[in-house]
Amino acid sequence: MKQYKVGYLIGSLARESINRKLAHALIRLAPENLSFVEISFSELPLYSYDYDADFPPVARAFKDSIKAVDALLFVTPEYNRSIPGGLKNAIDWASRPYGTNSLTHKPSAVIGTSPGAIGTAVAQQSLRSVLSFCNSPQMNAPEAYIHYTPGLISDNGEITVASTEDFLRHYMEEFQDFIARLLSVLPNRA
Repeated sequence: MKQYKVGYLIGSLARESINRKLAHALIRLAPENLSFVEISFSELPLYSYDYDADFPPVARAFKDSIKAVDALLFVTPEYNRSIPGGLKNAIDWASRPYGTNSLTHKPSAVIGTSPGAIGTAVAQQSLRSVLSFCNSPQMNAPEAYIHYTPGLISDNGEITVASTEDFLRHYMEEFQDFIARLLSVLPNRA
């Protein structure tokens, strides 16, 4: 079975983020032919087109990290009914300057967890809109809005509710199938 390298971006910059816990659980549940690398954006300055002529090294390294993977997994919380500002800033860096969009044809999936009952649904819709504009094909189903409750995910990435674990394993299997299907017809332009 073909191996795929997946970059994952965690929308929250908090060290103890529940979305970081979710990302670790997803990696643990993923099919063996997916390998994962976190793509951090915490050091990026705020994007401005003033940088387009000469990207700072941290921004070039960020874009190179995206180019080096076959697919992207976005694991994000919801801030004020949208995505966190840091994540939006990272996407702006990835897609600029014009003609150098690192997200073009990059398969992606969006998931998140929140203590709120709608579990990041609005943030995910906002992120999907941005990724669509950036020409990143997205896995549209299954959707995954995880209602986080204390103890749902252990510190070592184990899901403590069997039905949630089964759902997330299925989600990752579907993501692997999506990557394989998409890249068989639309090769990555890295």
